[in-house]
Amino acid sequence: MFKNLEQLTKKIKKQKNKNPNISYTASLFKKGKNFCIKKFIEEAKELAASSKYSNKKNIVHEASDLLYHFLVLLEFKKISIASIMNELKRRQKISGIQEKKNRKKNVR
Repeated sequence: MFKNLEQLTKKIKKQKNKNPNISYTASLFKKGKNFCIKKFIEEAKELAASSKYSNKKNIVHEASDLLYHFLVLLEFKKISIASIMNELKRRQKISGIQEKKNRKKNVR
């Protein structure tokens, strides 16, 4: 499964510099990070709404859209999916409650 995310990430990297009239990914990068953030938020709202009212097929569709736009945002910030997976792996070693408390201590 992680391999599929890596493949999609590689495709995003490859497509981002293509012709934006032909590549949706390139068109996102051309419109800029702020547009992509808005698009991600829009997709998150669509997933939330579909989770409330839709069937599984539509939820899978919206979740896929959200995941794609998430990976686009990571590429804008030059953050690898591997770093996200490593952070999730690290968090498995502690409870979610403790992890949130640790984050609040580190923010100050």
